[in-house]
Order: sequence, then C-alpha cells, then structure tokens
Amino acid sequence: MYNVAIIGAGPAGIFSALEIVKLKPDWKVVLIEKGDRIEDRKCLLREGYAKCPSCKKCGLLCGWGGAGAFSDGKLTLTPDVGGNLVDYMSRSDVEDLIDYSDKLYLKYGATDEVFGTDRKIFDELERQAALAELKLVHSPVRHLGTERSLDVLKNMQDYLMDKITILNNVTAKNLIVECEQVKGIVLDNGETIHSEYTIIAPGREGADWLTHEFAKNKIGMVNNAVDVGVRVELPAPVFEPITDKLYESKLVYHSPKFGDAVRTFCMNPNGEVVQENYNGIATVNGHSYANIKTKNTNFALLVSERFTEPFKEPIAYGQRIASLANMLGGGILVQRFGDLLDGRRSTPERLKSSIIEPTLKCATPGDLSLVLPYRQLTSIIEMLFALDKIAPGTASRYTLLYGIEVKFYSARVKLTDELETEGVKNLFTIGDGAGVTRGLIQASASGVHVARVICSR
Repeated sequence: MYNVAIIGAGPAGIFSALEIVKLKPDWKVVLIEKGDRIEDRKCLLREGYAKCPSCKKCGLLCGWGGAGAFSDGKLTLTPDVGGNLVDYMSRSDVEDLIDYSDKLYLKYGATDEVFGTDRKIFDELERQAALAELKLVHSPVRHLGTERSLDVLKNMQDYLMDKITILNNVTAKNLIVECEQVKGIVLDNGETIHSEYTIIAPGREGADWLTHEFAKNKIGMVNNAVDVGVRVELPAPVFEPITDKLYESKLVYHSPKFGDAVRTFCMNPNGEVVQENYNGIATVNGHSYANIKTKNTNFALLVSERFTEPFKEPIAYGQRIASLANMLGGGILVQRFGDLLDGRRSTPERLKSSIIEPTLKCATPGDLSLVLPYRQLTSIIEMLFALDKIAPGTASRYTLLYGIEVKFYSARVKLTDELETEGVKNLFTIGDGAGVTRGLIQASASGVHVARVICSR
C-alpha cells in the first residue's frame, strides 16, 4: 500500500515526487512511467535511420522527463503563457509556484541566464509588433537546451531513485474507483497498485488514455481549444533581431477573415525540426541545443479553434488531420511557402533549388492545402504575412512549412481549485495531458501544488 501513486514521469509527475519527498520523507510513493529511464531513452532517427520507424513507444515522448526531456528545455517564467493555472488560484500564487519551480530547476543544474528581462527592449519590440497587428506577450525565458535539459532531469531522477519506487516500462491500464474514491491502479503487467492518493500526470502522450479512462469512470471533461498548425523553418538571420533579445517571442494574431487566434509556439533559434510519433501518428515538433547550432530557426504556428456541443473529441480531431498528412506523405509533409501560394506541391527538385536546407531530412515534399482545413490554412497564411512586417523574410517563397503540428492537450478535466477531480476523491490530475498546462514550468508548478495539497491532508 502506497501513500501516493503518480502516473507519468514528466515535469508534473517529477515535481510532485520531489515535493512529497521533501514534505513527507517517510511516505511510500510510487512513480509509474511507460518509457525508459532517461539514460536509456533514444530516437532511432537521431541514430542514423533514414525514416522514423514509428516505435511503439516514441523515445522523444516517453520516458523519464516526458516530452520535455528531448525538447529544448524552455522555462517560460510567467503565468500568462504555458497553461491555465490562474483559473484555479490567484495570479500571485501561480507566480510563487513558478518561482519555486524555477529555483528547483536551478538547484539541479539549469543555466542562470534568463532572456527577455529588459523591459525597454521588450517595449520597443512590442511597439513594432502592434504596428503589424500582432500582440507580443511578455514572457521571460530560461533556456536549458536539449543536452542540458537531459542533465537536469537525470539529476532529479538520481536524487529520487532511493527515496521512492520508480517503475519504468510499465503502463497504467485502469483506475480503481470505489464509492467515488480512487483506490489505486491496475498496470498492463497485471499488477495492482493500491494507494491512498493518485496523481495522474500522463502528458500529451497519455492524453488520449486519460480521456477514455475518465469517460469510463464518469469523471467530467470539457473541451479546450484545439490547436492545429504547422512548423515554420527559415534562415536564422530572419528572426535574429528578435531571438537575440528575447530568445523566444510569443506572438498572437487574430485572423482578419475568420477572427481565429494564431500564435507562435516553441521557437527554436538555430534549432532543428523533429518528427514525433503519437500512438502511430507522425507529428512535427522543434528542438534547439545549448551548444549545437544549425543555420535555421523554427517555430510552430498554431490555430486555436474552440468547438461547442455536440463536439466531444478534440484529440481525435487533431489525430485525423495529422493522419491525413501521414497518408499523403508517409509521415511528415514539407512545403515551400511560395509553392503553397502558387497552388502547387513542392517537389525534391524545388527544395534543392531553395536557399534553406531542411533539418528534418525524412519529410516528404507535398501539398499542405490537401491536408489542413481551409480555415486554419488561411489563418496561417495571414499570420505569416503579418510576421513578415516585423521579421522581413518570414513570408519568403523559400520558407518551409512542415505538417502537421498538433497539441494533444485539448481535453480538460473538471477539477477543483486543488486540482482534484470533481466526483472522485483523492484523485488529482495535472500537467499538459489534463489540459491544465501546456509548458514545462506550469506543468512543474502544478506538480508542486498538488503535492502540497496532499501532504496537508
């Protein structure tokens, strides 16, 4: 019998464990992770495979550290982006949790440098953005880089190894709920974990499982906005006037035609575009490193759509669009912006004649207009022309668009202010997979919050 069982060893689950160990060192805690220990995680594409083999458990998404371990490790130090924690507590409380979590990252080896703290520089960039009908969100960023992120997370893993039970390569199959109270978890190996409290932090990789498991147990869910879009890759000098000062710029644009919000997400100066595998569906993402530099910068452009009743499957919606791209291209599609505007597919020959060398070599030249719905595609095109006003060259005919990028945090659990599920006692749900957060620092902060709630009971 455990005091606390945690599903998922991403930032939310890890920070829950760290805080419980600190507050209740005598408690029995088990952390269940479907992937490998961090030192055993690998991506076959990075090890020389020409094409993603669609591993059963994607090494970029599963394992200690979650998807954040193999991202570029950006800690966005503001409540304004990266999650919805302000919906559950005061802004000052969220700021305190972010500050506390940030200090923990520093303790375990994060870099000291924070970008975007000079208010005069931000104000000038904000003015330029406003002239282009863009909103620039103030978001100081601590950048770890992929390799340093791995080191920080391994330090956390090593610290917890002899303090809690960590089960790797084991998947949570079913929750045990009796008399409206969680009693434990059944694992895919047949083992049953009994616990007084259960924390579900499965990340985006586990969002689909969470949705189905909660529906079975009649735990309330609401629809978040669905975020679908593309990853943009262009020469690094195009965005250097911004990235040199802010590292990552959070820009929001409202489409003139449809009024939809389009936002930049996960900007990677001198980074690389990568392929991920969500339950057999290939999607695109981006990474950057602390010490390895490419000649390109990449970022996502995501269009947010909020659907109403009777729509109930936001995750399935994103999966369908990504699956269509997979059907046409055998994986990720890439298209030059000029070819998209001219209404023709990109070809290997046209890519070779470009000034940009794609960093994702396995992407198939194709036509994204056959995949993305007209509404999202139109909004993305409008956003690229708006960005071109503050970063000339963004709307170049050579700019590369990869698809599909979709964020699987669209199902949001109905929770109390303590992040406990409504209707099932002692069951807490946190992180990106629950739709509570959508970034490393707020996911970490949500883990600290529920750990304190549990330890206070």
